[in-house]
Amino acid sequence: MTRLIGAAQLARLLGTWRDNQADYLALASAVHRLIVDGRLQPGIRLPAEREAALALGASRTTVTAAYGRLRDSGFLVSRRGAGSWTALPEGHQVATSGLWTPDDTSDVLDLGCAAMPAPVELLEAAREAVEELPAHAGRSGYTPIGLEALRGALAARYTERGLPTTPGQILICGGAQQAFDLCLRLLLSPGEQALVEAPTYANALVALTANRARVAAYGLTPTGWDPEAIGSALRQGRPRIGYLIPDFHNPTGHLMPADLREQLAVAAHQAGTDLIVDETFAELPIEDQVMPPPLAAFDRHARVLTIGGLSKSHWGGLRVGWIRAAGPVIQRLAALRTGLDMGSPVLEQLTAVHLLERDLLPARRAILRSRRDALVGALRETFPDWRFPVPAGGMSLWVELDAPVSTALARAAEAYRVRVAAGPRFGLDGLMERFIRVPFTLPEESLQEVVRRLALSRADVERGIAGPGRAPLDIVA
Repeated sequence: MTRLIGAAQLARLLGTWRDNQADYLALASAVHRLIVDGRLQPGIRLPAEREAALALGASRTTVTAAYGRLRDSGFLVSRRGAGSWTALPEGHQVATSGLWTPDDTSDVLDLGCAAMPAPVELLEAAREAVEELPAHAGRSGYTPIGLEALRGALAARYTERGLPTTPGQILICGGAQQAFDLCLRLLLSPGEQALVEAPTYANALVALTANRARVAAYGLTPTGWDPEAIGSALRQGRPRIGYLIPDFHNPTGHLMPADLREQLAVAAHQAGTDLIVDETFAELPIEDQVMPPPLAAFDRHARVLTIGGLSKSHWGGLRVGWIRAAGPVIQRLAALRTGLDMGSPVLEQLTAVHLLERDLLPARRAILRSRRDALVGALRETFPDWRFPVPAGGMSLWVELDAPVSTALARAAEAYRVRVAAGPRFGLDGLMERFIRVPFTLPEESLQEVVRRLALSRADVERGIAGPGRAPLDIVA
């Protein structure tokens, strides 16, 4: 099915696209940026030149020339009389963060994805899993719900956190992103409203768009959630689903207090809204603190579906995630899942069981705390005008810049072999240009080098160039 973007929506995504270049170059550069950071995926049909010109307040000649430059660089393909579609040129690939990147990334300091390498214990856990595999090899290997041992281990962890859970309330998935997609397929029909935070996880917005949801958002404050804003959005919009990240929110790092979790569970039930609660970072507090109970602990009407995974706490390459929900909901999800992939790999599930048996999280938290402190110190010294809360957990800083230049800064940083996600990736319609997300997952010395290169990039943005010795629009693949 062809996906379209309207001229008005494209204009909102582009925001203030004019700069000190010729208009056609500035427009081509701005559209290119939407493609390379994942806000415009390959295969999306752009509006016709005349419609785009009207929406953008530009001449048709400007749009025609911009489209032509994008075609020449391989980021657009056109058929006479049929239209133009976004594309990915040869030599580029899709990154896990949603960014389209050149193949050669060996020397890039990548902050596009908030995740750490695997712990050293992974190999030992994998060897134990291989030794255990023969006991499962005599069966089909299809596990739509997941292995009993893994579901039991996860259920026990929820119970320890104050949410009594049985293995029958757990469905194993291929990562938290697949868990989210399964929940959307079960709960949401095309055109129904989904309520999200602003900002929110960028790939959640991609999944909602793919499921043709009508997305509405309520804004987070500098200190977290506004109960009045959430309550008003639920009462007035009565969305079909709400997606939220209460535990070390991605990207802001906020932690939702227990009393608001209880209020939210009640308000969602009154509005007829099912909540998809993303707990990807719930086990990564990096300060000594008492964590609030899971939001589902306040659910009395089976309206909360909790998703989680091992990608952040352990390793993304394992691709183990899950959904925690009421038993009948899990059965419906399992039936839906059989039409997709029939179940997660048995060997990966066994490896996850053996990893969970090891107490790895204290060491992971200590690493993150040290790296967070190193990044905070470097940013405060180099950019005294940049503002950010220091999160008590998670993996990222949500940094407010000294000007609305995050897209330009991200583009300039590429010339210094730094990849960073601009703020608009985490919001709707091109907003949040004053913000960037900066994960603290790289080693301390690498984070200090990142800050040094960001300083060079910010100076280039101020001078109106895209990098050392480069033109401000270099989009040739």
